[in-house]
Amino acid sequence: MLTLAIDMDEVLADAAKKLKAWYYRDYGKTFEDEEVKGKDLKEAVIPEHFSLFRKYCNTPGFFRDLEVMPDAQEVLKELNKQYEVYIVSAAVEFPNSLKDKYDWIMENLSFITWRQICFCGSKSIVQTDIMIDDRVRNFKDFKGRKLLYSAHHNIFETNYERVNNWKEIRQLLL
Repeated sequence: MLTLAIDMDEVLADAAKKLKAWYYRDYGKTFEDEEVKGKDLKEAVIPEHFSLFRKYCNTPGFFRDLEVMPDAQEVLKELNKQYEVYIVSAAVEFPNSLKDKYDWIMENLSFITWRQICFCGSKSIVQTDIMIDDRVRNFKDFKGRKLLYSAHHNIFETNYERVNNWKEIRQLLL
């Protein structure tokens, strides 16, 4: 059975949507698609606000109620029957997120067991057959098949096989 590592934020859970909502709540600014195309959200705000996104991510509860990406639950459930699936998140970057992310998985992906969850600091330790991630930095030391999940910040990346949504993942892997 092939092994499959799947990232959480911007692949399974829509963290960017919540970051944008919180920034709007605090500063009344919305982000147009063109403003963030090829950029991290912090690059679309004034320099004095760069650290806000890190602050938001360090807020207890931030990751607990993120929206599930469209079709992710259904497709992941199917993948889980044909692959050895692992949910892999560099959650240690935001220590408050560990419990939030675990609880989020248990609530939204109840078919995933605790043995299928890997919270780490660096994904360089991950050596599965396939990895789905939105951050190209996580592919640096990865030797398997790399599937780049489309997000505003990686839209100009062309060196990786790209998937735009979970329906495309289904077509490729099932």
